[in-house]
Amino acid sequence: MVCALGAAVCFGTATVLQAVAARAAVADADGGDGGSGALLLRALRQWRYLAGLALDGLGFLLQIAALRSLPIYAVGAALAASLAVTAVVAARLLRVRLSGVEWAAVGVVCAGLALLGLASGAEGEREGPGWLRYAMVAVAVGVLLLSAAGGRLTGRTRALLLGLGAGFGFGVVEVAVRLIDSLHPAELLTNPATYALLLGGGAAFLLLTSALQRGSVTTATAGIVIGETLGPAAVGVVWLGDRTREGLGWLAALGFAVAVAGALLLARFGEAPAAAES
Repeated sequence: MVCALGAAVCFGTATVLQAVAARAAVADADGGDGGSGALLLRALRQWRYLAGLALDGLGFLLQIAALRSLPIYAVGAALAASLAVTAVVAARLLRVRLSGVEWAAVGVVCAGLALLGLASGAEGEREGPGWLRYAMVAVAVGVLLLSAAGGRLTGRTRALLLGLGAGFGFGVVEVAVRLIDSLHPAELLTNPATYALLLGGGAAFLLLTSALQRGSVTTATAGIVIGETLGPAAVGVVWLGDRTREGLGWLAALGFAVAVAGALLLARFGEAPAAAES
């Protein structure tokens, strides 16, 4: 759980840095649009985005460590709690004023994680059915196709679709980590989960960048939270054997729901506040 919370701190802080850089990339475009790939290239010219990527890399390593000892549902809820970290970082470093409801939401997230910590058992010991690895590759390819079309989407559903796509991509990463049994190069190259992880993670970052740059970031972030928590948690329980401590299934379900609900209340912090641009 310490690793999961450490990953949340890294991801939450990175969100502030990346969102500021993402908006700067849009400004550099001088009114142009382009696809997600072009916008990502412009964002990579911003030092804040690179610093955010470094934190994302550290967070990813901590996430892998957490997934090796905790159920997916616990890690997913902890990662969703990164929005609480983003809110606190914005309040402290960017002098953004949080409302009473938002401070309460931070407390709700912490309470939910505390309940999860009390109820979570060890990670499931099942390897999962053979088709699950290929299913993750298929989902990752679908997310990659959505990222390629992300710059051309229009309408009010754009932000939600981009956010859900990014969430599904990050969810693929969570499940794929559990489906990789050996780090031996030969076995890695022949394991479909390896390619699902790479495709899903890369596509998710493309969609995340696009979601941060245009449309309703609150809606997109809510989609990310839903996409990266509900599906992977279900996969972990149904096919990978994730369980809770004896008799505490109800407490884990309550903690998961409370943590995700609190994260959704903080969805606007998927984007750094406007004050950060100065």
